[in-house]
Amino acid sequence: MSRTKLLAALTTTLLATTAGVNAAEVFNRIASFPVALNNAEAKATSSEIIAATDDGMMLIYSDSPAGGIGFVDITDAKAPKAAGFMDMGGEPTSVTIIGAKAYVAVNTSESYVAPSGKLVVVDIASKAVDGEFDLGGQPDSIAHNKDNTILAIAIENERDEELNDGALPQLPAGYVVIVTLADGAVTEAGIKKVEVTGLSEIAPEDAEPEFVAFNDADELAVTLQENNWVAIIDAKTATVTGGFSAGETGVSGVDTKKDGRIDFTADKKPVPREPDAVKWLGDDRLITANEGDWNGGSRGFTIFGRDGTIQFDSGNTLDVSAAQLGHYPDFRNKKGVEPEGLDVATFGDQRYFFVAEERSSLIGVYKDTGAEPELVQYLPSGISPEGLIAIPSRNLLATANETDLREDGGVGSHVMLYELAEGEAAFPSIISDLDADGHPIGWAALSGAVADSEKPGMLYAVSDSVLSGAPAIYTIDATAKPAHITAKTIVTRNGDTAQKLDLEGITLDGEGGFWLANEGDAAKLVPHALIHVDAEGAIIGEAGLPVELLAGQTRFGTEGVAAVGTGDDQVLWVAMQREWKDDAKGMVKLLAYTPATKSWGAVHYPLEAAPEGGWVGLSEITVHGDYAYIVERDNQIGDKAGLKAIYRVKLSDLVAAPLDGELPVVAKELVRDLVPDLKSANGYVLDKVESFAIDAAGNGYVITDNDGTDDSSGETMFWSIGAL
Repeated sequence: MSRTKLLAALTTTLLATTAGVNAAEVFNRIASFPVALNNAEAKATSSEIIAATDDGMMLIYSDSPAGGIGFVDITDAKAPKAAGFMDMGGEPTSVTIIGAKAYVAVNTSESYVAPSGKLVVVDIASKAVDGEFDLGGQPDSIAHNKDNTILAIAIENERDEELNDGALPQLPAGYVVIVTLADGAVTEAGIKKVEVTGLSEIAPEDAEPEFVAFNDADELAVTLQENNWVAIIDAKTATVTGGFSAGETGVSGVDTKKDGRIDFTADKKPVPREPDAVKWLGDDRLITANEGDWNGGSRGFTIFGRDGTIQFDSGNTLDVSAAQLGHYPDFRNKKGVEPEGLDVATFGDQRYFFVAEERSSLIGVYKDTGAEPELVQYLPSGISPEGLIAIPSRNLLATANETDLREDGGVGSHVMLYELAEGEAAFPSIISDLDADGHPIGWAALSGAVADSEKPGMLYAVSDSVLSGAPAIYTIDATAKPAHITAKTIVTRNGDTAQKLDLEGITLDGEGGFWLANEGDAAKLVPHALIHVDAEGAIIGEAGLPVELLAGQTRFGTEGVAAVGTGDDQVLWVAMQREWKDDAKGMVKLLAYTPATKSWGAVHYPLEAAPEGGWVGLSEITVHGDYAYIVERDNQIGDKAGLKAIYRVKLSDLVAAPLDGELPVVAKELVRDLVPDLKSANGYVLDKVESFAIDAAGNGYVITDNDGTDDSSGETMFWSIGAL
């Protein structure tokens, strides 16, 4: 299939499956569990590799930063509960479960040159350690076979990425440990070491096993990531019986530059695949997630025959999908979406596989057809999904999302649960089309919106500084489900892409063009200003904030703009995000600018009380009928989020006063609390509700700003609150 046809088919699949056209079963997120609930005293907690008990009622995850394992009771999968934490006396790297026991691989290394580790056996019911066994090196992945009689552990003895730019070899080499259980118990006599040096073409003397997986014939697939090799071991005899190079591949039609724009016109030269996770598809095929960790990064997954024959390679499709979903990580382009985790499971009669993308924070869901896999849907995860486990007996999928940003005011690590059931997929709520050249219309961080004055369901939105290399106006068809971005207009100055823009608001100018609100930042030489553009995005005028106002400026500036009136009577009302130095605490300005006279005025808008350790500000203004509608929010996320709401102010009360005098205070009225809407997605509450538009039919649309996956999951919520 040609690349253009493949991408067109991909777009059709994404749109069709999310619209419920086929009335098939789909996965939807049903719950999210913040893992800090298991260990409230720890400064940082993480869920990395996750396993489920045989009955599917308990999840256990490895928590490297906190040095232990966490338990999550999912008896009621829609209401997971904290079930405890155990210290492991080291850094747990992986966990697997057989019956009543959890087997935890723990890194106890003092240094890269003196690696060490242990296998810890835990009684799940009592949360007591049943035994500890020396592994002789630093472990990574652990797995068990179908019959629950054999364990396998990848002893990575990882490299120091700061030493010689991380180049191999860096001894000591890694190996694989096979543990044959004696009546279900680990014994010293049952532990065998399997050497995997001398196999690969790259640094054969320094094998670095990464991931282990069993098939039903007790064969073990082992990825040697930096060595770009997959070894096959007979676990019963603890001998290497096969293996192959993961090979190299180039990727066409991808983004390769960290330049604040999403541009899929480049090609990446052939690089080693360097697979991380590996799983068997039956006994004769393997699938690898090609994360790349040294010289690799082919941005996809590959299905191999057991002899290394390539049966399918995903090419650029994961990156393309992420760009269409607003999840493409432009700030980290070497490995694109960075596929890392995998799971394979059969639900009913259908075998699925799941691909976890660390940098895009997405889970790709595919049906295994035996040939070219069928993309079913994408699922939103927390930040940086590391591990995942399918529980077919309960129609569940669980993901472990490792990143903890609480120290920086962000969200912590979460375990998320999804259920397979009949219905429509809730995600995505907005997606982009392909452009005329067959490339995805890349987007992120929608930070302001306005509706077309005549066409119901037609919106225009802007991107903020996350995509400062290509500031844009997006055309959105909200009548589709999901809504989709149909066009992208780059903002230009004198024929070139405009620079120094952080677009936060947009309104119609009444003449076919737009006024844009640009949030300034003196430290970055970005001006606080209103930008006037024509229908093609060319800047035709600018109105900087007046000098007397800038004397009290901060970096929290213009967040929204709305036009009242036309022609010489037109007034642009501008929502300032937070108090400036000349504002009383709890009072923020709504600025009024009259383009015909180039004059400024303002009123004061009273903010709700700020939460402890946070702030409250405005993020949008739009006009409909006799009111100006204003989005007010705190800067909190997850469990700390308290205020995300739409208020309204009577237009008759918006009587601007001169900036050099006392400003009148307007009265406001609550229209809608948005927190219940944000909770309805069954993830954590997103912090940035930044766009609100009311279309020609009077329907209101709300959009969250995803920050472009930089310290964010990338998830965008787009929904209608109905007629106002």
